[in-house]
Amino acid sequence: MGFGREENTLEKQIGCVKYTLFCLNIVAWMFATSLFALSVWLRAEEGFSNWLTILQAQNFYIGVYILIGTSIIMMAVSFLGCLSALMENTLALLVFLGTQAFGFVAGVAGSAVLLDYSTMHSSLQPILQRTLTYLVSTSEYSNSSYVLNMIQSNIGCCGATGPWDFWNLHQPLPNSCRDTVSGNCFFNGCVDELTWFFAGKTSWIVAVALGLALLNITCAVLSLVLVQAVKKEEDEARTYRH
Repeated sequence: MGFGREENTLEKQIGCVKYTLFCLNIVAWMFATSLFALSVWLRAEEGFSNWLTILQAQNFYIGVYILIGTSIIMMAVSFLGCLSALMENTLALLVFLGTQAFGFVAGVAGSAVLLDYSTMHSSLQPILQRTLTYLVSTSEYSNSSYVLNMIQSNIGCCGATGPWDFWNLHQPLPNSCRDTVSGNCFFNGCVDELTWFFAGKTSWIVAVALGLALLNITCAVLSLVLVQAVKKEEDEARTYRH
């Protein structure tokens, strides 16, 4: 009688963990799909890609590529998680656990690289500083002037760090450094303004990627719990038969 009650309790616990894991895998698939869509949209946005090329900051896409690859793998793995949980297959669950660990590492790494090229005091800013300073120093040439005016008028900034860049480099202050309504000069440099612009583009992607990484860890823990519970159930059944 005691063994029967314990067995029923164990079966209920396994059922609870199994269906929780199944539901979390569905949520994880939705997160992975959203991450894939957002990452591909950012990579495919032509205007944004042109800006990165002009600013020589294409390394920004390294984190995007990592997250695209991670999201594709996690979309496929979510189905493995659902099947392994429903079948209570310990080998499949252990394989799934390994993929969740990989997904967590890849997601965090991709987010870290993306943040390193889209936040203040990141690797992006020295690149922008170098490129924009060169454009200011050569602003008497039509190509540099065109690119600089396009950036300053669209972003609402002036020079690399401010209008004094033009004065220090003995260049005339262009009209694109002034507000078209008030005529006042923009005092914010384009390095900071562009960094904030990039941060706005990546914030949602990083949030979804980190949310998916959290789900990966949760699913990995539940998989391990389910494996232990299934093994315990098998051992008890074997003992009962003997």
